[in-house]
Amino acid sequence: MPAARSAHHAVRLIVLAQLLGTSLWFSANSAADPLRADWGLTLADIGALTNAVQLGFIAGTFAFALSGLADRFAASRIFVVCAVLGALLNAAFALLAQGLVSAALLRFAVGLTLAGIYPVGMKLVVGWAPERAAQTLAWLVGMLTLGTALPHGLRALGTQWPWQATVLVSSMLAFVAAAMVLRLGDGPHAVHGARQAPSAPGASAPSGRGLAWRGVLANFRLPAFRASALGYFGHMWELYAFWALTPALLVATGVAAPGSAALSALSFAVIGIGLLGCIASGQASLRIGSARAAAIALAGSAMCCAVFPLAEGWPAPAVVALLLVWGLFVVADSPQFSALSARAASPAQVGSALAIQNAIGFAITIVSIQLGTALVEAWGTSVAWLLLPGPVLGLWGLAPLWRR
Repeated sequence: MPAARSAHHAVRLIVLAQLLGTSLWFSANSAADPLRADWGLTLADIGALTNAVQLGFIAGTFAFALSGLADRFAASRIFVVCAVLGALLNAAFALLAQGLVSAALLRFAVGLTLAGIYPVGMKLVVGWAPERAAQTLAWLVGMLTLGTALPHGLRALGTQWPWQATVLVSSMLAFVAAAMVLRLGDGPHAVHGARQAPSAPGASAPSGRGLAWRGVLANFRLPAFRASALGYFGHMWELYAFWALTPALLVATGVAAPGSAALSALSFAVIGIGLLGCIASGQASLRIGSARAAAIALAGSAMCCAVFPLAEGWPAPAVVALLLVWGLFVVADSPQFSALSARAASPAQVGSALAIQNAIGFAITIVSIQLGTALVEAWGTSVAWLLLPGPVLGLWGLAPLWRR
């Protein structure tokens, strides 16, 4: 098989594995209504379960970044181990959890494993096609988005199933993802260890095989990496809170009833349409560059945040259309931030630099998710204004790159 064709085939397998593996992320959210009924939970409790995953992901990414594990071992091996462990822990949540505390602990553990699926998946695709990083990462993040939406889609197809069944399907999909990546392995451009030269004057690579945290954090002294990271942090304030709040926003506008098949189907559509946004931003980046493509997505998302509280009382099709546009824009910038940061970081630290950026970004999501889920019942559609500072500040942070 020619090298170009082999790389193309490998990227397709990796993005499909990303779709299946990241279905673990929101598997509990798709079962929010039956969980609330079974365990007497509030929306804020569901937000706490979401944040348990986020906390686990943060802990995992910090562990990978500060220990250098993300760059020391083969990315494919890390992905496989984490996908298998994530599938088992997710199944344990479905079969063994008895209430909020045990569920939160198991969801935290699932989050730990996701740190070896999402950022490591970025490194996998770069190892196969580094010259098309922005486009391949667009597909990767798009599949993360569709994977996040997938449990809602499964729930829509089986609203009469016990909630445990939907969660267990996500575990089976993660096992399939592990098998795919195990067979594929790492690409010919994969870099292991820390022996490459820095990417820019003033950047430093870690020496030896000890903790690499000083070298990783030194990437923030690089202007291009810092601008990309700041834009990403603003984007993250909005993204996961929007995904967590999507069912509540549909209910608040009267578009769908709690626990209905329509609610699950519309939640799947609003979140899943982000796949098209990621693909579109990847294509746009070929013409206008990653920074400008990300800036357009941030601006579009900010406009949706600002307008949505005014949509209360609109006809249902208009509300759904606005949410679909928001879902399209809200994640479209994410792969471009990954591509910008990957290009700006020291080559031998790409995995660790992306991991530390992800860790900080997901720490930000904890605050916005907890505030949003705690306030949505009282604020209704106005909770969207809570998310607005994210894309606005993201545009400001990214300005040195998109104004060039």
